[in-house]
Amino acid sequence: MITVNNVGLRFGERKLFEDINIKFTPGNCYGLIGANGAGKSTFLKILSGELDAQTGDVHVTPGERLAVLKQNHFEFEEEEVLKVVIMGHTRLFEVMQEKEAIYMKADFSDEDGMRAAELEGEFAELNGWEAESEAAILLKGLGIEEELHTKKMAELTGAEKVKVLLAQALFGKPDILLLDEPTNHLDLKAIQWLEEFLINFENTVIVVSHDRHFLNKVCTHIADLDFGKIQLYVGNYDFWYESSQLAQKMAQESNKKKEEKIKELQSFIARFSANASKSKQATSRKKLLDKISLDDIKPSSRKYPYVHFTPEREIGNDLLRVEGLTKTIDGVKVLDNISFIMNKDDKIALVGQNEVAKTTLFKILAGEMEPDSGSFKWGVTTSQSYFPKDNSSYFENGDLNLVDWLRQYSPNDQSESFLRGFLGRMLFSGEEVLKKANVLSGGEKVRCMLSKMMLSGANVLLLDEPTNHLDLESITAVNNGLIRFKGSMIFASHDHQFIQTIANRIIELTPNGMIDKVMTYDEYLENNDIQKQLEQLYK
Repeated sequence: MITVNNVGLRFGERKLFEDINIKFTPGNCYGLIGANGAGKSTFLKILSGELDAQTGDVHVTPGERLAVLKQNHFEFEEEEVLKVVIMGHTRLFEVMQEKEAIYMKADFSDEDGMRAAELEGEFAELNGWEAESEAAILLKGLGIEEELHTKKMAELTGAEKVKVLLAQALFGKPDILLLDEPTNHLDLKAIQWLEEFLINFENTVIVVSHDRHFLNKVCTHIADLDFGKIQLYVGNYDFWYESSQLAQKMAQESNKKKEEKIKELQSFIARFSANASKSKQATSRKKLLDKISLDDIKPSSRKYPYVHFTPEREIGNDLLRVEGLTKTIDGVKVLDNISFIMNKDDKIALVGQNEVAKTTLFKILAGEMEPDSGSFKWGVTTSQSYFPKDNSSYFENGDLNLVDWLRQYSPNDQSESFLRGFLGRMLFSGEEVLKKANVLSGGEKVRCMLSKMMLSGANVLLLDEPTNHLDLESITAVNNGLIRFKGSMIFASHDHQFIQTIANRIIELTPNGMIDKVMTYDEYLENNDIQKQLEQLYK
């Protein structure tokens, strides 16, 4: 167990948090959420001991081992992959190193023999004989095949290094596990494996993530960092989101009878009680949910951008015809004879392991790149708006403030007050609209690009990873905006919930062809025939 007592931290005049009191207990997975800049990663560093709080203290139950997902991907460049994983259990690795040094001695003394015997005993107690096999199982589960286990870390790709460091954190069944954005750079199979691992993990997990589906799958509690405090909610991310929205509604409708609000709360809890991510904890979670009162649910200070795409004209039946598109980049064929017809009301999720292939198809359809062969034709009733994965070229003119930047894309030369109001809905308020475009953060640039697209009035959207760099609030707003969108779209995303709630058609690009299915993402992933076909296409 890890206990936080009156913890507070300031950076200069800015109060990050103060008087935080919370217990994280075994058997639970806590999703730590909060707006960008709220201090989530900083709080994890305080829990791990990497950073000292200015007030209060953190107490870990004596004898319990705490493991942290390391963020420096170049820390172990000269070490073997399997060894790096075992390093996750510091004491076990120290015992192994000392044992090896003793046995390598040319003049092995009686004292060495006694010390070796002590170490062998401790080695067995720490399950050392299973260390290499456990490390190998973790690596394989995350997609690091056996031939890489004896390679040096420097020989691995960036994505592979991320997986090794994740295996290092998971190794040896730590009592407390701290994970900061563990799904970043993971492929779908690795995320699914990690979800199952954490669902079955019996100790304490505290995780920060922007992946809502992941939080919903693994979390038993949400620790909401807001107003400089942490409020603990039983349930997953969706439960927290719905309850915070309910609280806002209740606050706004304070004239309603309390009995009506209580009925609404009871109905709400009943919906979520059966939706447990850990089946063995479903009963205890339901009991906890049943104890929630109106006073337990508090409004959030979160601000959600207003994302709403309104097509200027209704779309016809003839949208897009793609025939035999082929493209080679740097000697590698990334698109090979791609053909499909886009229909009215299609919301197509473009998926697949090759990121370059998806981005290349978007660029061709947006007119930013020519195919080597093949053709495509947009219908006469369509108008397209494109969200590129790399938006840097749109922000090269550093002299423009945000109002003038957006004015470039305003079709009717809208007034400054209109543009200011539009930017305000995207959380650029007051003097923020006078910021220079070239000093924006990644998330701010994304919100500007979405503003540009909304102004266009297009009835077909092309979106290449639109949730990159966004916080949970903005991701939710974009997600809901695209669900409401009355036009058609092709989009790519690594956000499972984003794809599942928007797409009605899945197109997967593989090295040996494409699969095109009209179904939801979950139906696609759960279809055994499709998954067998994919195994063949990726060979």
